Amino acid sequence: MTSNVPLNELGAFLKKRRSELSPRTVGLPDTGGPRRVAGLRREEVAQLASISTDYYTRLEQGRMQASAPVLDTLARVLHLDDDERGYLFQLAGKSTPRTRRRGRQRVQPQLQRVLDDLTATPAIVQGRRGDIPAWNSLAAALVTDFSRIPEKHRNYPRLIFTDPAMRSLYADWEASAQIAVAQIRLEAAQYPEDPRLIELVGELSTRDQQFATWWGDHKVAARTVGTKTLNHPVVGELVLDWDTYTASMDPDQHLTVWTAAPGSPTHERLRLLASWAADQNLPASSALSG
Repeated sequence: MTSNVPLNELGAFLKKRRSELSPRTVGLPDTGGPRRVAGLRREEVAQLASISTDYYTRLEQGRMQASAPVLDTLARVLHLDDDERGYLFQLAGKSTPRTRRRGRQRVQPQLQRVLDDLTATPAIVQGRRGDIPAWNSLAAALVTDFSRIPEKHRNYPRLIFTDPAMRSLYADWEASAQIAVAQIRLEAAQYPEDPRLIELVGELSTRDQQFATWWGDHKVAARTVGTKTLNHPVVGELVLDWDTYTASMDPDQHLTVWTAAPGSPTHERLRLLASWAADQNLPASSALSG
């Protein structure tokens, strides 16, 4: 006999989640009278999901498979968070579609503290589309004063293609620019309906023919590790290793750090740059809040 354990688990999960919601929470009138069951009734969930009560009852009883669109609707109706939504799809044996992109990202306090403690290492946080929600003062000294860039334009690929200083800073600007394009091409495959990503690609394609050409190559790259040579206007040539760490609380946030081997010329020049940054009083992202 075929086991229906996953379907039974799915039904139990749906029942538990609806028991935790009140009619008022989901926008239904609450008569204030006694209710036979805690939370929402089956017919109320079915009504909100635009499916029949019989169909929903069969799902809870483990007697029917649910389609991905129905699961997506139920996740919304039952106010499931991302983890619960993923679990719902897993119980149903369906792959989890990407959730719609949310609004502006905020850096988790734990990640911000790590960033603040990296006083001798340039570091930034990159979010969706290469947006830069956070950085330390040494990163501002290394790349640019991010605080002077309007927040909506504080984006690394955009900076690479629109700031002339970046073409002088990167010894091999074309290689760095191509990697940036490949990284957002990979993200576009994951989030094809992200309106801000679509807007970014459209803007850069119009403003820069090289971007348009490389975008058409369909090459992809993840944010991982590498080595960059920078021609810094204050301290000269810097050969930096960069590494990327993904935030556990938000996989769309990545901490990028630039380092050099102790005792190397670049390591000494980073120390000089840190001293110069202190004299310039360049603000880190945390200094902009509050």
